[in-house]
Amino acid sequence: MKTKTKNRWLKKPEARDYPAAESYLSLVLGEPTAARLVKKLKSAPVQQFKAKDIFRASGLPLLGTTNAHVKADQRKLLDGEKLSPLLVVRQPALGKIIIADGYHRICAVYSADEDAVIPCQIV
Repeated sequence: MKTKTKNRWLKKPEARDYPAAESYLSLVLGEPTAARLVKKLKSAPVQQFKAKDIFRASGLPLLGTTNAHVKADQRKLLDGEKLSPLLVVRQPALGKIIIADGYHRICAVYSADEDAVIPCQIV
């Protein structure tokens, strides 16, 4: 998939992204910590990072274009729909980040342009 990824992002994450992030974070960090971090995420400013840097910092593998969720996000890009910014949590002790919400979105964008600038709320 080759498509420009500029101007393909909403200004703020969608409301449904926060409960999804909290659900994931509660598995990884426990419920009280997850709730605290999501509260912070909601008020965090949106920052921008290159897709390739987000992947390197997360240590996650790139999901292929055969993944149904990645494919759906690619379709949104091709149709001109805007994607929701990522929700990201820093883990300084590990030297990594956690993509709390938006893993499929970043995979979809990265497959088109690894240098794409991705908006994130990060704490």
